[in-house]
Amino acid sequence: MELPIITPAPANHKPGPPSQRIMGYSCQTCGRRKVKCDRVVPECAACRRTGAECVYEAPPPRGGKRLVTKDVLDRLARYEQLLKQHGLLDAANDHAEAPSEPAARGTSKEPISIHWNAAVGQESGAVIADDGKSRYIDSSFWRNIGVGDDQLASDEEEDAEVSTQMRVLTISDPLSDALLGSYQSLANYHPTKEDALILWQTYAENIEPITKILHEPSTRASIERISQDPQLATPQEECLVFSIYHFAVFSMTDKECVENLRQPRSELILSLHFATRQALVNASFLKTADLAVLQAFVLFLLPSRYTYDAHTHWILTGAAVRIGQRIGLHRDGTKLGLAPFETEMRRRLFYPLLSLDGIASQMAGTAVAQLPDTWDVQQPLNINDDQIWPGMTETPVEHTGATDMMFRLSRTCIGKAFVKTGKMQRGGLGGNFDEAAEAEKAIQEAERDVEENYIRYCDVINPLHFLSMALARSGILAMRLRVHLSKMRNKTATDADKRDTLHLALRILDTDNAVCTHSGTSKFRWHTQSFFLWGMWDSLTFVLNGLWKEPTVFSAADVESAWARMSQVYQNHDEMLSSRQTINVAFRKLTLVAWEAHHRPDRERDPEPAFIAALRAQQETKRRRRAARLQSSTLASTLYDTDMLNWSSSASSSESPFEFNIDDADWSFWDGLLRGAMQ
Repeated sequence: MELPIITPAPANHKPGPPSQRIMGYSCQTCGRRKVKCDRVVPECAACRRTGAECVYEAPPPRGGKRLVTKDVLDRLARYEQLLKQHGLLDAANDHAEAPSEPAARGTSKEPISIHWNAAVGQESGAVIADDGKSRYIDSSFWRNIGVGDDQLASDEEEDAEVSTQMRVLTISDPLSDALLGSYQSLANYHPTKEDALILWQTYAENIEPITKILHEPSTRASIERISQDPQLATPQEECLVFSIYHFAVFSMTDKECVENLRQPRSELILSLHFATRQALVNASFLKTADLAVLQAFVLFLLPSRYTYDAHTHWILTGAAVRIGQRIGLHRDGTKLGLAPFETEMRRRLFYPLLSLDGIASQMAGTAVAQLPDTWDVQQPLNINDDQIWPGMTETPVEHTGATDMMFRLSRTCIGKAFVKTGKMQRGGLGGNFDEAAEAEKAIQEAERDVEENYIRYCDVINPLHFLSMALARSGILAMRLRVHLSKMRNKTATDADKRDTLHLALRILDTDNAVCTHSGTSKFRWHTQSFFLWGMWDSLTFVLNGLWKEPTVFSAADVESAWARMSQVYQNHDEMLSSRQTINVAFRKLTLVAWEAHHRPDRERDPEPAFIAALRAQQETKRRRRAARLQSSTLASTLYDTDMLNWSSSASSSESPFEFNIDDADWSFWDGLLRGAMQ
């Protein structure tokens, strides 16, 4: 028979009463549905609830031993070197044949790491499959947090709903258009001259200070020329101006669109989204060698992460990376003999593209990103846009102090620190230190660099400088948070370490709240609405799991403070409640699990926060929709396990439907996420 692809054995399974016979493996029905099986013979609890036939069949024997890989040999060599450094290698060899007592848990010394290697090879991921559908997940984090066959079904259902909406809105993706579409005139989609200048000004104020992909003086001149007579635009220029118009509307509110452009935001987004896609097709973007076309594609992809599902968006960013590689964007212009202006514009485009692709790969549940050793691009110069122009022959002199590049360069500075601490002797990413003090020394060096080169010149009154300071300091906090989380992964964290970790996580959440509630940053809301600060996902994961799994470690004041921060997060980030992205769906589930674990029936109930009530309402709506669909289904064996939705009983029991805790988390997922966002 065909065995299920994922049949994880419960880590905390408790045997039943002595009178019950317990099998050593799950039944076929639970294995096929990828749900927990208590393995009781003759019928498990899950099959009793659903009325399904409960059949046990032993799995086939495992295959032969795997070949030793280079990765294993490299790690073995590293461990031998550590033993030699501490004078233990001879002793270890002398006693190799003697039986040894297991090391006490938490006493073995493990290297401290700011990065955790993403697993590679066969053990790095898994395929979730059912009814001819499959999805690859490259991190056990996703499976632990609740992404399984039920989530696959949920995603398929929600994707179908989104697809229906997309058909109504006639939104597709540019790759499909490029493969199936053809040239189409966009003369009727160009805005009036007045509206074009409004859109450009909006872009220049809301977006360009964050992205710094374009050269404002020359781009403004092109907008002014094309707005007077759109027929003057080349295909390359046309796709760039439409991407600017589309991004500008995306950054505006409904009220601003109606007041300034006399149309609802939704209609403008729909029209300009189509126009940008079609302009890319008209410019043959898949085979372009023009930098302006790639600029347009990246500017189109940045806001489109909220339009396309995570998997489609990841494929699109991959296409952008390949286009960049074809034009040599990963090589610095000075080494290619390019002019100063072109060199600078290529540098400005490379880092946002690297960041975009890294985040997209993690949101899609993969760990595929460009490694630092595959590129040699220098960071952009610390200059203002009026210091460079097309045709210049001399490299401009950098400023010491604040420039137009403040936000981008402060972000790159922290990103370089992550890369620097992540390099190992044999290549790759690991960032291992022999002890926490050594890691702290590297972090202090990064903190000194960003403080001396950028933060010291920031004016806290300036909203862009405020964002730069928040981002840089969250990066430093995230590094220290990673050191603490590394101890937990090594099973060496004490209760005091866990309390310190909670305080670090809450400081990052406080930074996010300060950014979101700052009145001057409202024009950058398109950027801050997603978790743009380093360490946000790490912090949320630790806080929620700490509230769930560590009720005795934290004080009552810490717990209440943590829930207050969670309320702020949900209030500041609407997408946490509305987004269909898998990671947001998973965190909504984890939030309810944590809430129910803390507010058990034996405790006095506090008033339920609004975001908890909203999460409950969402779950109830989904439960009813699925129940109605299941009632009409003839496949009784695939009934949805209602225990997955019974949060009160599952969270208050000793077992959880997610089997996720601080110690078992695969932190390589978060390492990849930060690496993707590091530039």
